[in-house]
Amino acid sequence: MLKNKLYISTAIPYVNAKPHVGFALEIIQSDVIARYHRSRLKEDVFFLTGTDENSLKNVRAAKKEGIDVKELVDKNAEKFYQLKNTLNLSLNDFIRTTEERHIKGAQKLWLACKKDIYKKSYKGLYCVGCEEFYKKEKLEEGLCPEHKVRPESIEEENYFFKLSKYQDQLKDIIEKDKVRVIPETRKNEVLSFISQGLEDICISRSEERSHGWGIPVPDDSSQRIWVWYDALSNYINALGYGEDKPEFKEWWEKNDNKLHVIGKGILRFHAVYWPGILLSANVPLPNQVFVHGYLTVDGQKMSKSLGNLVDPFELVEKYGTDAVRYFLLREIPSTEDGDFTYEKFEARYNADLANGLGNLMSRIISLAGKINLKSGKIDYDQIKFRQEINNVEEKYNNSLKEFKFNEALTAIWELISFCDQYIEKDRLWEKKEGQENNIISLLYVLSNIASMLKPFLPETSKKIESQIKSGEVYKDKKWAWEFKAEGKTPPLFKRLD
Repeated sequence: MLKNKLYISTAIPYVNAKPHVGFALEIIQSDVIARYHRSRLKEDVFFLTGTDENSLKNVRAAKKEGIDVKELVDKNAEKFYQLKNTLNLSLNDFIRTTEERHIKGAQKLWLACKKDIYKKSYKGLYCVGCEEFYKKEKLEEGLCPEHKVRPESIEEENYFFKLSKYQDQLKDIIEKDKVRVIPETRKNEVLSFISQGLEDICISRSEERSHGWGIPVPDDSSQRIWVWYDALSNYINALGYGEDKPEFKEWWEKNDNKLHVIGKGILRFHAVYWPGILLSANVPLPNQVFVHGYLTVDGQKMSKSLGNLVDPFELVEKYGTDAVRYFLLREIPSTEDGDFTYEKFEARYNADLANGLGNLMSRIISLAGKINLKSGKIDYDQIKFRQEINNVEEKYNNSLKEFKFNEALTAIWELISFCDQYIEKDRLWEKKEGQENNIISLLYVLSNIASMLKPFLPETSKKIESQIKSGEVYKDKKWAWEFKAEGKTPPLFKRLD
């Protein structure tokens, strides 16, 4: 197996509407993971997202707007792609499920599972929001438990996949963490679902019910592939599965570090249906599924009917990209539901960014601009900051290994607090002599803070590093510092002016 590689993907959202901040949470979390593995672990990373465009939701949304379905999906898919720049995402690829490479891959996967696919007449209750059939006993007062709407009664002849055939294998895979589901509570949820007994799943819909939209079933023009069967295959189609490209072999077949980042509402699709399909097709499984919670607004689930959707583009325009990234990563527990309000946003922004990080950076840069010290080594007998940095980095790395973004940021802010307390205790701003080494040490700690912030706040990190290296704050007095670590020995620093 190849090592030092990470393939990471988000769920691909429906494009019946423009993006909201709930999806921004997922894709920012994924971006932190990608950047962390690149910058801190020095791994090769392939980071994928995209759009799910073959759902009945899109057909109905287009009809409501009085436009062609293709026009609707093109318009909204472009909005999702624009998140790349707006949220500063380090994407490697963006796949749309209407692309030819995806269509080829979805149909190839269908044929690879043909031995486990059969056709029968069926009657069931279908939620268009979930794009899934529900048993009557799974409804809550007759409503879909996810979307709180009454499912439609559907009766037609469709294709089914023999998911039940793989029940024992899937149970073993989840129990033994061959596909590790994070957190443990979600793993238990999956095992409970499997233990209730898996039934075969419907994987197509009629040409009539699909209104001619979606990917045709191979060799049967009367049917279109069920949107979930087609959508899940995006993870391998973006790598060239449909065309046998070398990237598929490199990043999927020979790579033992494949991670899906998803919301809790689509867990069984990714931890049960998708592995079952891959087992049938004789394609390797993903290794990890990280499951985050929902983002509410003022304690309520976001919905168009309530009119409480938060637009990430408007949020970034008002507060800036890194401020939005910080709030979602710091305020929202990574595996639980979290709440958004503008009051919480502004309180967190002022306390942590403006008065916390921003104030510390300004203080240290200001102090550094006033000293005159030749190049040399930091004296750790006088300043014990290395131990504090080590402690914080250990918490930081352990938190990110478990996708606990808020805890990793909390660790960084412990270092910020440590620096503030040191400056206050020694009243460094009052002393003009004998504090040079202390201030250089603070500069070095600030450079470590910038490094740890890089996956979370890339622009802020870049700004801090730039000011340390170029002294751009003090145009009238050019100075700069360069730190060079040499193993476990204290780092060298060099005055560049």
